[in-house]
Amino acid sequence: MLYFGKKSLKTVKILFASSIALGVSINLDLFSSSFKQLSDQPLIGNERRSSFITEAIEKTGPAVVTIDTQRLVRSNSISKDSGILLDPYFERFFGLKQLYDNQPRIEQGQGSGFIIKSGIVVTNAHVVNKSDKLIVGLKDGRKFAGKVIGQDVLTDLAVIKLEGKGPWPKAILGNSDEIKVGDWAIAVGNPYGLENTVTLGIISNLNRNVSQLGIYDKKIKLIQTDAAINPGNSGGPLLNNKGEVIGINTLIRSGPGAGLSFAIPINKAKSIINELLINGKVVHPMIGISLINEISLDTNKIKVKVGYVVPNSPAEKGGILVNDIIVKVEKSIISQSSDVVDAVNKNGIDKFAKILIERNNRLINISVRPIDIRDLQK
Repeated sequence: MLYFGKKSLKTVKILFASSIALGVSINLDLFSSSFKQLSDQPLIGNERRSSFITEAIEKTGPAVVTIDTQRLVRSNSISKDSGILLDPYFERFFGLKQLYDNQPRIEQGQGSGFIIKSGIVVTNAHVVNKSDKLIVGLKDGRKFAGKVIGQDVLTDLAVIKLEGKGPWPKAILGNSDEIKVGDWAIAVGNPYGLENTVTLGIISNLNRNVSQLGIYDKKIKLIQTDAAINPGNSGGPLLNNKGEVIGINTLIRSGPGAGLSFAIPINKAKSIINELLINGKVVHPMIGISLINEISLDTNKIKVKVGYVVPNSPAEKGGILVNDIIVKVEKSIISQSSDVVDAVNKNGIDKFAKILIERNNRLINISVRPIDIRDLQK
């Protein structure tokens, strides 16, 4: 047990009070120093941080363009005001041509696109198809006349050359082979003439066969996304979270509940664009058959069966018949109909393709030389 006298107790009190004062003094200095450091930094609540979407648009947004199209349409229909249904013999006999509405009219359209290099714009073929005049508008307000230097209806791609001088903003092209289902997808375009409209979603599916959508006049596999693509967005870019172009907006399928959006993979588009720049067209090797994916209930595997053979086609000349099962094309094992298309494309039109078929439980080797689809009906 410790004992303090009155004098000692007074001394202790003074020391204790001094220590408290000193402690407070020291803590205040520390607090003051810490507060100064915090005051030199922006408060988290007030700090402005750009989202990955904003950063992505800042990279590629300036390269997105509006494409206004015009084409002259001449109509031979009877004027609605005439109230007369003419027989061509009566027309010739009575000279009633004036009843026909032959006044030409200008049909206007609009779409999107993006600049990939100096003065070169990529868009959809259906945006510019049959157009007589193109006006391309940039985000900075500049407008230029454009000329279609190549288009491919089967893949719905077109290339436009701007008639003017730069400088030109350029989109950053990514790698569509690296994307996965669930990745971010940013669609950019000019729907209804509203420049640089941005919608956000994810990659919903890859390698979507357009025939599954009831589209049989196109030849490409598409990226599916739930990022909204509205009328006028066609031809605009689909971006990843880095602002790189991974696809070209091309197709919308709407229905109860929600719409489905589709884009052409940029890696596929690159090869088509190069051919359009060099040749103004794209060669599509074909052998002249339609294919059916038939699932075997015994093996639960798909058999690719020939559903139709085009008369006078390479397939017919080579001896392929309806109900033949395609087993192999060159070195490619066939597990679905798209494998046949890919293998024939890879083979080209300059050499014969070796095709292994199964007919009546027998394997038969057939040689077929593909031709360009434009020559198929000749």
